[in-house]
Amino acid sequence: MTFNILISDPLSEDGIFPLRQAEGLNIVVDTTCTPAELASKIHNYDALLVRSQTQVTREIIEQATRLKIIGRAGVGVDNIDLDAATEHGIIVVNAPDGNTNSAAEHTIAMLMSLARKIPQAFNSLKNQQWDRKSFIGVELKNKTLGVVGLGRIGAEVAARAKGQRMNVIAYDPFLTEEKAKKMGITAGTVEEVLRAADFITVHTPLLKETRHMINKEAFNLMKDGVQIINCARGGIIDEGALYDAIVSKKVAGAALDVFETEPFVGHKLLTLPEVIATPHLGASTIEAQESVAIDVSRDVVTFLNGGAVQNPVNLPSVSKEALAKVEPFFDLVEKLGVFLSDLAEGVIEEVNIYYSGQLAESDVRPLTRNTLKGLLKRNLGNHVNDVNAKFLADRIGIKVNEHKTSTSKGFSNLVTVEVSTTNGVRRVAGTLLNGLGARIVKVDDNLVDVKPDGHLLFIKHKDQPGAIGRVGTLLAIENINIATMQVGRSTVGGNAIMMLSVDNHVEKANVERLKELEDIFDVIAIDL
Repeated sequence: MTFNILISDPLSEDGIFPLRQAEGLNIVVDTTCTPAELASKIHNYDALLVRSQTQVTREIIEQATRLKIIGRAGVGVDNIDLDAATEHGIIVVNAPDGNTNSAAEHTIAMLMSLARKIPQAFNSLKNQQWDRKSFIGVELKNKTLGVVGLGRIGAEVAARAKGQRMNVIAYDPFLTEEKAKKMGITAGTVEEVLRAADFITVHTPLLKETRHMINKEAFNLMKDGVQIINCARGGIIDEGALYDAIVSKKVAGAALDVFETEPFVGHKLLTLPEVIATPHLGASTIEAQESVAIDVSRDVVTFLNGGAVQNPVNLPSVSKEALAKVEPFFDLVEKLGVFLSDLAEGVIEEVNIYYSGQLAESDVRPLTRNTLKGLLKRNLGNHVNDVNAKFLADRIGIKVNEHKTSTSKGFSNLVTVEVSTTNGVRRVAGTLLNGLGARIVKVDDNLVDVKPDGHLLFIKHKDQPGAIGRVGTLLAIENINIATMQVGRSTVGGNAIMMLSVDNHVEKANVERLKELEDIFDVIAIDL
């Protein structure tokens, strides 16, 4: 059988070599067709390869009656309508690993340029000045590099810094002491990294939790004279706070490749001589551009030959019959995963998912993937999806187990998710109640009845008169309205829990104030 492949954006010949080499593929390269022309011809093709130029809209996908796979030669898939692709049974793949080496090398280049003031010295020389005294730098040897985010790029940067005989301390939510020891680095909290480092480089996704994580308060924790590198995502560093920190001499220098708003021109940061910057060049190498094309080309060849792709972005279609049995639980299990991602402390090592009742007779693998999606996306970002969640969990080193039992445990169906971390075991159970929808019915050993939606507060406290009242009073002072409340206790006068649904997100400062109340042991804000 011959498959027709359309390449609608410029890709190097080396990048599409896997396609050229494969048998049974008819490859057409047309990088000039308009959206209307693409819509009129897409019905002839089994696979479509794009970069960022081609907009693969719903209108185009609805004409793609033969299309089986879309390959994006790069990371972002904003130019592809994923919902439409999924609805039409078209799998989308991308290339998240292809720029790892280039991004790591660019980070090290920025680090060394920052330490030795190379751009500033070159600019001075171009201006006919021979000035050696103004550009005295520092050695990297024996300095401490703080790495915030130790994914693939962060880990590559850490390895290269070790080659410069730097000490490395890193934070990552999935970094264990054992992994750090194998890498020859030190694991620490974010605060420990900020306090210890002479140079700090960030390599986290841009999430609600990481936006402006390097802010005024973070700068106050750092050493005087610290130097900052960001080749990850614009927005992780508060650019206004960085400017103030440099002006005040708290920060000695900054090297930036990414910015909150791009193109980044005319910003006051660029007026500071301590700042060096590049226009988002982390992945801009010949090798990286070829690598991402090779990765998606290989996935396309593998998929068309009946194999499993390495970098799926969306969920392939399943039969309506199979989907009907488990689809009602998709949102519930994802919310259980999100709930545990906030509840569990420490590095996740193992996940056990127990399916009880009628669900035990179904293919629950889609539910497991959705659970893992919820569990991981808080730290890994929205690129975690139904298809790649299990793959990402395996790569991180999280062991995942499914268990089935026909025992109803009081419910027609019950899903219990148990997470083992370096700090212990936490679990949450949920079900669908007729007429009431999704419910969390158990947290650890405490029975509750909570809708898994909106803003929640999980509070551990001593079962004493006044504890609940003090919580309500403080929330009232902060104008946070309580919508519902559930309480549970193991013994009279012993440990108890409160589960509150509130109308607003509870800020960290208010969480800390709640923890200071009498008889309150722990408070966790959870946003579902």
